[in-house]
Amino acid sequence: MTDCLFCGIIARTVPGEIVHETERTVAFRDIAPVAPVHVLVVPRTHVENAACIGAEHADDLAAMLIAAREVAEMEGIADPERGYRLVFNVGADSSNSVGHLHLHVIGGRRMSWPPG
Repeated sequence: MTDCLFCGIIARTVPGEIVHETERTVAFRDIAPVAPVHVLVVPRTHVENAACIGAEHADDLAAMLIAAREVAEMEGIADPERGYRLVFNVGADSSNSVGHLHLHVIGGRRMSWPPG
């Protein structure tokens, strides 16, 4: 997709602080972090959002979850006693601002509930 911000980061035509890559995923720091660690994990394949996921996306989705765990380990937030949050936002009411499937890896501080 030519006008997708995250596709641009993946293609290296848009700057982004990439922290992790696999054959199927790219992970980069969020430009407006809500915690000390806030990294987005995206599939290299353009998928609009989590509502568009079908069986054909199973491998990409699994790769995103594995990459998220690896990012948490790299960032020092994977301790199961402390933890981290994984978030998919879908649609305007969730404040989803980029139409490319992305998984937020958020941690490094105590989270409150409910979110938002």
